[in-house]
Parts: sequence; structure tokens; C-alpha cells
Amino acid sequence: MSSVISLVGILVGLCLLICLAYRGHTIIWVAPICAVVVAVFGGLNILDAYLGDYLKGAADYIISWFPAFFLGAIYGKLMDATGSARSLANKLVSLIGPRFALLAVIIPCLLMTYGGISLFVVVFVIYPMGYAIYREADLPRTLLPGAIAFGAFGITMTAIPGSPQIQNLIPTNYYETDAMAAPLLSIVAAILIAVPGYLYLEWRIRCARKKGLHFTEDEKQTDCSFDANALPSWHWLSGLLPLVVVVLMLNVLPKLLKQAGIVEWSSSQAIVVALLGGIVMTCLMNLKQLKALLPAINEGANGSLTAIMNTACAVGFGSVVKMVPGFLLLKSAMLNMPGSILFSEAVAVNVLAGATGSASGGMSIALEALAPQYLAKAAEIGVNPEYLHRIASLASGGLDTLPHNGAVLTLLAVSHCSHKESYLDVCVTSCIIPVIVSLLLALVWGVFI
Repeated sequence: MSSVISLVGILVGLCLLICLAYRGHTIIWVAPICAVVVAVFGGLNILDAYLGDYLKGAADYIISWFPAFFLGAIYGKLMDATGSARSLANKLVSLIGPRFALLAVIIPCLLMTYGGISLFVVVFVIYPMGYAIYREADLPRTLLPGAIAFGAFGITMTAIPGSPQIQNLIPTNYYETDAMAAPLLSIVAAILIAVPGYLYLEWRIRCARKKGLHFTEDEKQTDCSFDANALPSWHWLSGLLPLVVVVLMLNVLPKLLKQAGIVEWSSSQAIVVALLGGIVMTCLMNLKQLKALLPAINEGANGSLTAIMNTACAVGFGSVVKMVPGFLLLKSAMLNMPGSILFSEAVAVNVLAGATGSASGGMSIALEALAPQYLAKAAEIGVNPEYLHRIASLASGGLDTLPHNGAVLTLLAVSHCSHKESYLDVCVTSCIIPVIVSLLLALVWGVFI
């Protein structure tokens, strides 16, 4: 009976977390309050749950992933402050044209996230550019958050092989895989997410035009201070080459060093080296803007704290959930679920990503609790661990984007839009479609592969 009551507490805490986040409250104080609710229903001592389980979970996450957040934020800020990211985006717009405003926003998001820039940073970099594109195309700016979320929060975060995003790196710690795991499954997933998501957003644009909706100015919007007219014509390369450097240094350099017998890096070490490479390349290509580099590094370093704290607080909530009796019911249900271990893993990661409001946080908790059993079962039945890696990554990018997700809150805050105005598009493209795709592929791959 206590386990059932505890399970009810998990649901109450989660609902409270979602409701408070939806109303615009920061997860930094909401998460511990909701964790206390879970602890009370679970029969835990409140102080022990907060000072022990909650803070330990948050701190462990920070210790593991702070370098990636820290360097990613600096890298992204340098790309923003020097105009490198905007130059690349403007080049793409000149090639695509404002008629295809949606593509002009999505493609830079995909390139930057695949190039190693944190999705939190991409939001800050892309929004001013997307704002200008939607203004020129005369589209409601409330549709812009959905486009940014679609480009930044899913495909290159979880599906494209070789992605340097931590959602693609966390499974390597549990399954001894690398960032290129299960390339065929990855590409199929990317297509299944991209096509319906893009068609939905285009449909939303057509509906807005039929209703006679137009662009409205955002009085709070301020553009970056760099002088675009003073930048050389080739400057868009300073936005592209650092992205290429990061991807190559993450996916190619470690393999070459390992084959040469020089050194063998873990995924967390490789991402640090890759991001440092992107930072160095960005600085070298913008030496004439030397005065802008140091302030950008300072601002990026400070900005990284907010991003990682939002995620770490969500992980702390999940850590308390993991300690109450109700979690054992959830864990047992996941492990004993009929069907393949891939489908079980997809459900488990989706549920915990939704519970924590964090793709990386939910996946970390799920794999910490369940990965050894999944790996053992995979060895018994001959399932390649790369499939476990890819399904876990895909599933992490589904229910994580519920209203209390840190990236969603950041996106809406930056775009000065409310959940009521813009969350529907974010939910459809970054939550509903990825959830369906992750569960469908887990089912199909588990049965036929």
C-alpha cells in the first residue's frame, strides 16, 4: 500500500511541477518544493531527502556535465558576439530566401546543434535572426518558438549520428558505444521526425495567413551590437568552420588517436576537446574583433550557470523520485513490460524525461537504474548495444519538452511569448512526434532486427 501511495505522490509532484512551470515559475525553486511533496508521500524524511538525495543528484549531474555546458555556452556566445552565427544564418537566408522563412530558421538550428552549440545557447543566437526573418516574411512571431524548438530540441540532439550533444553522449557511459551508434536507425528516426514536423509547421503558417495574421513587433527585442556591415563577405565561413571542427574532433580525432595507440578518450573527455577546438577556431577567425572576445567569454561562462542549474534541479527532483517506494513499482513495470527491451527502454526514458523535464536528466536516471539489466538481456538475446544507445537517446527527446522543461522555459522567455501563445507548436514538433517515433522504432527494431 505504501508503494501505491508513493506512486500517487510521484504523480502529484510531477503535476505540480508542470503546473507551476506552465505559469512561468523558475524550476530552481519549484523542483525542490515538488521533490518535498514526493518525499512526503514516499515516507522519506524531508531534510534528508532535500539535503541528501536532491542535492546529491543535482551535484553529481553538475560534476559530470558542467564542462560541456560551460564550454558550449562560451563557444555559442563567441559565435553570437562576433557575428559568426548571424553571418552563417544570413548566408543561408540569402540562398533560401524569405519565402522559405521556416527553413531559414530550422537549418541554422540544425547546423549549430550538430556543430556542438548547446540548444540553450542556440535559442539566444537564433531568435534575433529568426525574428528578422519572420518580420520580413510577415509571419506571426508567436510561431517562431515552434520553429526554433523543432530545429534545436530534437533531430540533431538525439537522432543524427555523431551529434556532440550530451543527449547523444550519455548512453556511451552505459553501453560502451560511441556517438555514431546505430547510424541506420538514427537516419530513419531523423526522417520520421523531420517530415511530419516540418509539414505541421508549414500548415500552421498557411493557417495563419488564411486568418490574416501578421507580424507584430516585440518591444523587448534588442539586436546584438556587432556591425554586420563591417564584416567581410567571407565571414559566414567563421560560422561554418568551427561547427565542422567540433564534429570532426568529436567523431574522427578520438578514433585516429586510439588507432595510433596515443590515447583513448571517454565521450566526456572528447566533447571537452572538441568544444575547445571550436572556441579556438572561432577566435582565430575573428582576431580583428579581439575586443569582443573576452567579454563574450565572460558572458558565456556566466550564462552556462543558468542552463546547467535548470537541468540539475530537474535531475535533483528525479533523484528523489528514484528513492521512494513508488519508483520500484515503475522500475518493475518497465523491466517486466511485454515486448522487446528496446520498447521497455523507450517507455522508461520517456517517462523519466517527462518526470524530470530534462532529456539528459531523465535519461541519466533511467540508465543508472536500468541499463545494467538491459545490457545483460541484450547480451542474452544478441541485441547490439548500439540500438539501446540510440533508442535511449531518441526517447530522451520526447516527453522531456513538457511545459516545465528548462529549454522550453528559456525559449519562451527569450521570445517573450507565453505558453498559451506558442507552446502548442513546441509540443507537437518536439514532444508528440518524437514520442511516437521513439516508441514506434523501438517496437519495430525490437521485433524485426
